[in-house]
Amino acid sequence: MAILALAAAALTTFEYASTYPSIVEFRDARPFNRIRFMALFASVLCLSTIARSQTDPSITVEFLTSIGILIGQAIDFPYSPVHAVVSILPANAPFEDLVQLRAFAGMSYLISLLSIAVFLIALRLSNWPFYRQETFNVWVNLPTFNPTSGGDIVRRLKRDARWNIALGFALPFLTPMLVVETASLFDSFEVIETQTMIWTVTAWAFLPASLFMRGIAMQRVAGMISDERKRNGSPARNGQLVTA
Repeated sequence: MAILALAAAALTTFEYASTYPSIVEFRDARPFNRIRFMALFASVLCLSTIARSQTDPSITVEFLTSIGILIGQAIDFPYSPVHAVVSILPANAPFEDLVQLRAFAGMSYLISLLSIAVFLIALRLSNWPFYRQETFNVWVNLPTFNPTSGGDIVRRLKRDARWNIALGFALPFLTPMLVVETASLFDSFEVIETQTMIWTVTAWAFLPASLFMRGIAMQRVAGMISDERKRNGSPARNGQLVTA
């Protein structure tokens, strides 16, 4: 985990220090990446705090655990994302593990929903993605998206936005199924390490939220390009948008 964290820190440092982009999206369109980072950080921190409830209980630990359990119980109904996560435990799993996993799922899912809500509020309150900039460069902020190939850029952005949102809907249900199917290849797991559970549940909630925000962001960029074309009477050149 330390090696992975150092690699991610190095990638982020080099990406933002470089003039040309590599793979990080929306690096010049804050607060998109900041909201995602804070959501990931909050999820890992809260789940790690909840995990201490069985070994080092305190007021803060019990408070977060109670919130996670309440949220988990509220949305743990058939065919819900939390129910899909809880169902990965074997039938003979200890009750404490069941309660802890439900609390993890409830807390991480709540944080993911709040991150999407904060991003939508940021869209409403600011002229995102310009955010005090005079230009928005599609290549710098979407380095893996080639605006010069494959037809009209607006249509492709809207199509990719729909795919991201659809995958964001489906991923909370698909991920537990993949975990169960993978575990069945190596016999059913009886014990799940707490650290593994924390990162698995965090990824389960964070990735769909990230896809939602990416789809919303791409839809917003497509709308801005379309509006710019209408104002100028011609397509924007080279993926460069200029504000009025």
